[in-house]
Amino acid sequence: MPFDPFSDFETAGYLRNAAGEKDLDLVKIAEHQLFRAQLPTALKFLESRKQISYSDFLEVHRILFAGFYPWAGQDRAITFPDRAVLRGDVYFAHPMDCRRAVEVGLTMANIREQMRSRPGHIMGLFAYGHPFLDGNGRTILVIHTELCFRAGLSIDWTRISKTPYLQALTEEIKDPNGGHLDRYLRPYIDAPIARDQWLMSVDQIPGLDGTAGTANSTASYSEPDVAKKYREFEQQRRYDLR
Repeated sequence: MPFDPFSDFETAGYLRNAAGEKDLDLVKIAEHQLFRAQLPTALKFLESRKQISYSDFLEVHRILFAGFYPWAGQDRAITFPDRAVLRGDVYFAHPMDCRRAVEVGLTMANIREQMRSRPGHIMGLFAYGHPFLDGNGRTILVIHTELCFRAGLSIDWTRISKTPYLQALTEEIKDPNGGHLDRYLRPYIDAPIARDQWLMSVDQIPGLDGTAGTANSTASYSEPDVAKKYREFEQQRRYDLR
């Protein structure tokens, strides 16, 4: 069953996309083509921001995906406020906590030393926040890459394999103070590269087209097991700036 938070897949297509498309393979192709087309605009926007804020996070998603999703740039507090979103056994932030998780990550990232020493932890905070119904990974990657550039480093995503990366990211979300993603990314950290060079390498990044991924699902917070599981995930977060 496809991810259907609006409960109108049969009539409006996947996530109410502009084409009303229900074939998920075609949806992912359209998403990726739009992402590639809009990426220069998104990078130019980020370059213009003195300090990246949560509203900029939302704007990057809007720039990248507004041509396909009418809700692009709106977070789950608006689009899907009443239910949990999860992937497998991983629970993402409550819709009302999306902003907090992302803002903690941005606060850390805007401190050069924090971004240099904890890039995986910061990416994990963004991923746990999971503000959007779709397009989180690509939005996070674009913003994280800009933040790395400002901190004087880069991550060579072209050498990273999708499956072990996602395993490390999953462990990071489950255990955010365990250093899982920082350890995984460490061998791939290098000197900064120019924004236009990163732009040219995007097509070489494994899995960026969004295909062959695990689908999200939803659950009601009114279900005792769901509420308990979410509390367990949230209690793992100390939101410190060490």
